[in-house]
Amino acid sequence: MEQQKVYYFDNNATTRVAPEVVDAMVPFLREYWGNPSSAYAFGAQVHGHVEQAREKVATLIGADPREILFTSCGTESNNSALQSALVTTGKRHVVTTKVEHSANINFGEHLEKQGFEVTYLPVESDGSLDLHVLEQSIRPDTAIVSVMYANNETGVIFPIEEVAAICRSKGVLSHTDAVQVPGKLPIQVKSLGVDFLSLSAHKLHAPKGIGMLYVKRRTRYSPYVIGGHQERGRRGGTESVANIVAFGRAAELAMATLEDENTRVRALRDRLESWILTHIPNTIRNGAREPRLPNTANIAFDFVEAEAVLMLLDQVGICASSGSACTTGSLDPSHVLSAMGVVPMRARGSVRFSLGIYNTSEDVDYLLQHLPRIIQRLRDISPLNPEHPDNDRYDIEAARRKHEEEMASVKE
Repeated sequence: MEQQKVYYFDNNATTRVAPEVVDAMVPFLREYWGNPSSAYAFGAQVHGHVEQAREKVATLIGADPREILFTSCGTESNNSALQSALVTTGKRHVVTTKVEHSANINFGEHLEKQGFEVTYLPVESDGSLDLHVLEQSIRPDTAIVSVMYANNETGVIFPIEEVAAICRSKGVLSHTDAVQVPGKLPIQVKSLGVDFLSLSAHKLHAPKGIGMLYVKRRTRYSPYVIGGHQERGRRGGTESVANIVAFGRAAELAMATLEDENTRVRALRDRLESWILTHIPNTIRNGAREPRLPNTANIAFDFVEAEAVLMLLDQVGICASSGSACTTGSLDPSHVLSAMGVVPMRARGSVRFSLGIYNTSEDVDYLLQHLPRIIQRLRDISPLNPEHPDNDRYDIEAARRKHEEEMASVKE
C-alpha cells in the first residue's frame, strides 16, 4: 500500500531531519561510538568532534564555544536557566510572560508550589509586550526575567535587546527562550545582551533529544543535572555524541538557509495567509503582522473547532496544529490566545500554519484547495454558526457542548 504524501505545515512543532544532518550523524552511530570522556585515543577522537559541533553551534548565535552547554532539549535549557538564577542569587522572584511556552509556564507553577513568587506579564491584543509593565514588575528580590524571543503559536517577536537592557539596569539576570528563531532570524547574543539563551535542535532540522543553553561568560551557573564532569562540570551525563554532531551540522545549515526563510518561505506564508483571509469569510489573523517570524500564520476560523479542522486536514494528508504540540489534547483554549484577549470560541477555532524550507508552492496550493471545503463542511453542521437553523435560542456554552458532540460524528 502506497503511503500518502504528507503536506507538512507544523514546523514550529518539529522539523524534518535534514538529509545532510543524518549523514553527519551516521558515523557516530556505526564507527565512532566511543565515550568522549575516555582517556584513550578512540574516546579522545570522539571528544574532538563534540567540540567541533560546539564551535558550530556557538557560531550560530555569535557566542564563544565555552559559553555553550549541551542539554537534552529546550525545556531542560529553560528550567536550568531559571533554577540556576534562583540558586546563585538566593532571590525568590521570577518575571516571565503569560504567553511563554509550557516549559516556562509550568515550571513557574512548580516554583510557586516551592514557595517562590512568579509574575506573569500580560500582553497586548496583538501579542506584544509593554516594556514599561515589565520594568515596573522587577523587584529587589527578582532573580531573573525570562521572555521568549518569538512566540511559538503566533510568531510574534519580542524586543529582547530592550528587555536585557532593562534587566542590566536593574542588576537582574535575563533569559530568552529562542527555540523558534534559528534559521529564521539571525541571532547575535552579544548584541542581545542576555545572560542565558535556550535552543532546541529539533526545531532546525536536527533530531529530537538535544538542546543547548548559552551561559554568558562570567555569569554564575549552578548545574541542574548533577553527575560527572561533562560539559565542564555544568551538566552531568554522558554526551549524546551523534545528536551533538547533528546539532552542529544543523547549525551550519540554519545559517545557510536564512535568506530562503526570509524570502521564499515568507512569500509562501504571506500567500497562504492572504488567500485565507480574503477567500474564507469570518477569519482573522491572531497576533501582530510584524514583527513576526517569516514562517508562521495563526488564523482564527469562526464558528468551528480547530481540532475538527485538523482532523479533516489530516484525512487528506495535511499536518497543521492548534498551538504548541506540548499542549495537544488539552480541552482549554490556547493560553497564548487567551492572554491576548481572544474570546474562547475564537481561540478554539484557531489553527497555526508554520512553514519551513521544505515547503513548496504546490504544498500551499494543495492546502488552499482543501481548506475552504473543510471549513464550510464544519460550519454547515455547527450550532456556533449564527446561520445554523437551531440558533433561535442561542446559548453559547450549550452550543459549544453540542458542537463538540456533533464533531465526534465527523470521524465517521
